[in-house]
Amino acid sequence: MTKSADQNVSGVVERNVETLLEHRRREDAGRKLHGRIADGVTRFAGRSPFIYLHLVFFGAWFVINRGWTPLAPFDDTFYLLGTVASVEAIFLSTFVLITQNRMADLAERRAELDLQISLLAEHEITQVLKLVAKLAERLHIATGDNTELEESKRDVQPNAVIEHLDEQREKEEAKSG
Repeated sequence: MTKSADQNVSGVVERNVETLLEHRRREDAGRKLHGRIADGVTRFAGRSPFIYLHLVFFGAWFVINRGWTPLAPFDDTFYLLGTVASVEAIFLSTFVLITQNRMADLAERRAELDLQISLLAEHEITQVLKLVAKLAERLHIATGDNTELEESKRDVQPNAVIEHLDEQREKEEAKSG
């Protein structure tokens, strides 16, 4: 981090960032060779040099096999070129799918972590609201007839929220379908 970033970032944030980076390093170190190869191929295939390499390769193949160079044509029907391109496409798509599957697994794990943190934060906020309400009551501070405050002091039940979301989704699907 730069010096100005250090001044603007709290120690907690810095520790959290370092923890996340260390976790990512451990995950990367624990990955199998075939996963690292798939990620490397996918990373290379998604960049401009991959296109330039193919332009040169297929361009040279075409020029040679059209007889426009002193080199003898070896695939005048371009049948071999089609086969090479098809096999490359099969392998490349497999590497991309392997990488996408790994990324989907990571996204699912992160979503689960986000949900756990959100549920914990919601519970903690609920406890703080209860404490603040008790302090207000003890200090005789009027909060009025605030039904939202009373609702906020109750813990949210994740299953109830999921069931409600599912019901609403089903209603929307029934309307549109």
